[in-house]
Amino acid sequence: MDILKINTCPLCGGKHLGHAITCTDHYASGEQFNLVRCDDCGFIFTQGAPVEAEIGRYYETPDYISHTDTRKGLMNRVYHEVRKYMLSRKAKLIKRTSGLSKGTLLDIGTGTGYFSNAMKERGWRVKAIEKSPQARSFAKEHFELDVDTEDALAGYADHSFDAITLWHVMEHLEHLNETWEKLFKLLKERGVLIVAVPNPSSYDAEKYKEWWAAYDVPRHLWHFTPSVMQQFGVKHGFKLAEQHPMPFDAFYVSMLTERYKGSRLSFLKGMWTGLLAWFSSLAKKERSSSMIYVFRKK
Repeated sequence: MDILKINTCPLCGGKHLGHAITCTDHYASGEQFNLVRCDDCGFIFTQGAPVEAEIGRYYETPDYISHTDTRKGLMNRVYHEVRKYMLSRKAKLIKRTSGLSKGTLLDIGTGTGYFSNAMKERGWRVKAIEKSPQARSFAKEHFELDVDTEDALAGYADHSFDAITLWHVMEHLEHLNETWEKLFKLLKERGVLIVAVPNPSSYDAEKYKEWWAAYDVPRHLWHFTPSVMQQFGVKHGFKLAEQHPMPFDAFYVSMLTERYKGSRLSFLKGMWTGLLAWFSSLAKKERSSSMIYVFRKK
C-alpha cells in the first residue's frame, strides 16, 4: 500500500516535525496512525495515511453517515435531527455573508446532497462535487441532483461562484495547497468561501486526547486549529472575515468517542461532555468542537 510520507509542513514549509499523538481507526480498520506537529507553525497532520487512490476502503462501511445516510442507532438519528436545524442556519449564513438571496454555489464534498438540495430549493444555481458513487446515487435518487465527480473541478471556469462551501471536507483532501489555489481562482472577487472543520484545540479534543472521534484517522489527514486555518487563508490570498462555533458537533463527537471507548451509558456520557463543551464554547468560541470559517479575497 502506498502511503503519504510528509517531510515538509504543507503550511509553512518547515521540516521540524515532532510526534504529537497516536490514534486508532475505530471506525473501519482498527489500525493505528501517528499525528505529527510542525514545531514552527503548530500544524498537526496525519502521517502514513494511504494515498488518495487507496484510501477508499477506509470509507467502506455502512455506518459512514455522510456517504450512506444511515439512520442506524440513536446517535445517527440525533445527527439527522441536528442536520435539519443546521441546514437552515447554513443557508442564512450564506445569504448574509454573500449579500445575495440567489446566486451561484459550489458545494465540494456534498455527500448525500442535503445541503446542495436545500440551496437549490432556495433558488441558488448549484454545482456539487462528491467522490463517493453511493452518495452521488443517493443525491440523484432523492433530490434529482446531478452531482459531479472530483475530476469536474478542473473544468469549472474561473470566477464562476458567489459562494463555495466545504462542510467537513477540507480535512479529507490530500492535495491541500492545490485545493486552496483552485478555490481562489473559482471564487468571484466579492464571493465568500465557507469552510467547516473539526477543531483539535477544542474542549472535547483536549478531554479525550487520542480517543477523540474527530481525529478520524486516516480519513482526516489535516487537523486545523483556528490559528492554522487563518494562516492557510492568508497564504492563499484570503482574509478571515468571520468564524463561528458549531457547538452541536461536540455532542455527536463525544457520544461517538464514548462508544469507541466501550463506555457504559455512552449516549449519556457523551451528552454530558457535549454540554460541558457547549458551555466552554460560549465562554470562548475558539474552543468549539468544530468551527465555521468565512473567507473573502484580500
